[in-house]
Amino acid sequence: MIILAVDPGQRRIGLAITDPSGKVALPLMVIPHNSRQIDAARIVQIASENLAELILVGQALDSNNLPTLQSRRSENLTKAIQILTPIPVKMWEEYRSSQTIRDLMPKPSKKRKQREKPIDALAAVVILQNYLENQPEEKNE
Repeated sequence: MIILAVDPGQRRIGLAITDPSGKVALPLMVIPHNSRQIDAARIVQIASENLAELILVGQALDSNNLPTLQSRRSENLTKAIQILTPIPVKMWEEYRSSQTIRDLMPKPSKKRKQREKPIDALAAVVILQNYLENQPEEKNE
């Protein structure tokens, strides 16, 4: 199953996708945040172009698993996507996905803006890989 993961942000949206086997998460691209409707339409277009069978939207909950302002934005984006496509859309907890990537990246002397671009798509990879690792194994008999 091909899955498109979305890491929604206030300025950029990171996208990741599974390999054709549906077992490995790969960075896909970063798109700029415009408005909920424009973002939803672009995500649906990218999902369709990549033959995604599921769209996974990251949802940031706080350390007590309670909704945050960002998680409410993710819920609204999820609803907007669902209106536009028959592809199933699911939310997945993304606690610290961006921070995980920042912690793993070397600290180059490049400007912050130059380092940020890949972080968004890589944060989507963290969300997607976490989802994949937490799915029950399918038995091939």
